[in-house]
Amino acid sequence: MVSELRARGHSIEELSKQDWPDVARRVGEAVSSGEQDMGVVMCWTGTGTSMMANKVKGVRAALCWEPWIADGARRWNDANVLVMSLKRTTPEQAIDILDAWLSVEEPDSEEIPNIEKIAGYERER
Repeated sequence: MVSELRARGHSIEELSKQDWPDVARRVGEAVSSGEQDMGVVMCWTGTGTSMMANKVKGVRAALCWEPWIADGARRWNDANVLVMSLKRTTPEQAIDILDAWLSVEEPDSEEIPNIEKIAGYERER
């Protein structure tokens, strides 16, 4: 995934030598602060990293195991952190999921009110 993203011209900060909660938090904070537009996190199931990334305000991490889920997460939820399972996802599937994720440039305008509800709830907390 790192080499694929670099080949596509994306800036990458590889954090693989850290514990998964620390990686997910760092990616979430980079996205939340605006340091990065989006993040990609992978761990064995993807569950823990998506939970941790979603603890960071402003992060909408989505665990995606098929391209249509990645497309929908970006299109309907304005997800900004892509999470994948190392156990469930083959390298080829990961590329297909990444392609779907990156193909959505902005959320569906009809979903903006729903996306804002998520952000509004987060601001209340």
